[in-house]
Amino acid sequence: MPIRYQASEVPTSYATCSIGYQESHTLPLKLKAIADAGFDAVELSMPDILAYGKMLNGSEPDPKDYDALVEVGHAVKAQMVEHGLKVMMLQPFANFEGWPRGSTERADAFERARGWIRVMEAVGTDLLQVGSSDAPGIADSSVDDMATDLAELADLCAPKGFRVAYENWCWATRAPAWKDVWDIVKRADRPNLGLCLDTFQSGGGEWADPTTKSGLVEEEGASGAALERVAGGAGGDGAREQDLPAADLGRVQDGPAARRRGRPRIGAAAARAVEPRLPPPAVRRGYLPVREFLNAVLATGFRGYLSMEVFDPKGQEKRYPDMGAYAKKAMDSLEKLLVA
Repeated sequence: MPIRYQASEVPTSYATCSIGYQESHTLPLKLKAIADAGFDAVELSMPDILAYGKMLNGSEPDPKDYDALVEVGHAVKAQMVEHGLKVMMLQPFANFEGWPRGSTERADAFERARGWIRVMEAVGTDLLQVGSSDAPGIADSSVDDMATDLAELADLCAPKGFRVAYENWCWATRAPAWKDVWDIVKRADRPNLGLCLDTFQSGGGEWADPTTKSGLVEEEGASGAALERVAGGAGGDGAREQDLPAADLGRVQDGPAARRRGRPRIGAAAARAVEPRLPPPAVRRGYLPVREFLNAVLATGFRGYLSMEVFDPKGQEKRYPDMGAYAKKAMDSLEKLLVA
């Protein structure tokens, strides 16, 4: 169910990859837990499609056997209908952009793109998440090359009315920050290409620093700069060219984190200052500025999907064996975050 925020409603989603922990937690059971908790939609992960294919047919389909994946996708869509859920997005499509022209890697990337578009159609979603590439092989690629690849992907999606949401991964080779992917999106200049903002990815890269005593970026004003740039896109005469318009946001993903304890290794990536995720009850007490970042995004006027993707590195299977209770705590966390 959408969450009431000020005078509007914000629809909610949950990532299927971040609930359940064992083979007995099948996709249908995940969907039931997510639906019972009141979520409107899911981010559907390709590993869950593969696992459901194994459940149906006794063996996991080849990730590049798109005929088989389309068949599984139709069965997944039937499950969505049964549980009253939408597939908000298919994810995670990775290591796509920046490969040298003429390379086998670039040819493979576009072959995968065409296959994933077929799967999108089968499961009934119009949005594809692309994570900024962490492949070492794109280290020498230019921003313009990456923008060209994203533009071509958007053009592949356009005839079916599909959209692309480009997400910064804070460990990425060339585009680790949201402002990096925003630059690429602007250069690509396609109406069906926008951003996917993740509170963990942006906060982990621009807020946390394992090389400092505090664990935070300590340059004057640095920790709040990202929030100010996002919030600046609210519009009006004061909006700047680099500010983020709400129309270019595909969805916002909520991922809190906990600060790592112990002495950090000098030179470690900023993302290493945080644990990958915390379970839903910890959303409000996590290490990263989740509420502040979310408020900045909402200040742009964005009222699209707010999605929950949480991982517990310390043993979700021991502390949260009940997916239903886990999903309900996630919804409770989102409701508390959106208290105006």
